[in-house]
Amino acid sequence: MSLDQRKRTGFACLAITAVGWALNFTLMKLLLLEWPPLFSRGLAGLVGAAALALVALRLGESLVLPRRLNGRMLAEAFTNVFAWMGFATLALRWLPVGQSLLLLYTMPIWATLLAWPISGTRPSGRSVLSLALGLVGVSLLLGSQDEAFDRAQLLGCALSLGAAMLFALGTVLNRTPTEMPFVARTAWQVGLGCLPLTILGLLFERPHFSALSLFGFGIMVYMAIVAMALCYITWFSALRRLPTQLCCSASR
Repeated sequence: MSLDQRKRTGFACLAITAVGWALNFTLMKLLLLEWPPLFSRGLAGLVGAAALALVALRLGESLVLPRRLNGRMLAEAFTNVFAWMGFATLALRWLPVGQSLLLLYTMPIWATLLAWPISGTRPSGRSVLSLALGLVGVSLLLGSQDEAFDRAQLLGCALSLGAAMLFALGTVLNRTPTEMPFVARTAWQVGLGCLPLTILGLLFERPHFSALSLFGFGIMVYMAIVAMALCYITWFSALRRLPTQLCCSASR
């Protein structure tokens, strides 16, 4: 595959990821009216991981996780899935979708800053100026609210920013290749990241299965197949073809 083809494929994957996740966060706000956040996100992720595992087997990939990769896989699952999906979903309890997405998609800022000490990718002067303008813009948009943030809203802001920072960290670290097959590696990340979300949801949220409507069930199906399976595949595919900062910026 030529360089131009790699870039076109990478941007196509980014477009799918951006649209799929943006729509997912909007639908998740509606799902919260029926089901609690951690359990619904975790259960959808487990279904998505199972779907990815079936695809991996269909492609002839091995699902065996080498013992030496256990620590790395847990770290990737925490940053790329548990924090990104869990923290971001919890934040929707206290923030509107627009404000939450505004903070979540500050991840290009954190990815650029983290890539310097981790991978030695030094930001250019133009990148530094862009980052500064981005921070100023976010500050102005949040500061223009008519009412001061209460404690709950501040918690939502902290969760959204935490999700963005940790996902940016995972994005930088995830670029390092491993010997694990691509789809199988993604299935492990999604499954390991969503299993604790499901357990926490069962322990503390105690969802009522009868509360889920047909529309809510449709959202769960979308979240499992598109947001947790397809979009993670396209996101990691984009990372293999495009620079980290470009992926994060374009995904906005």
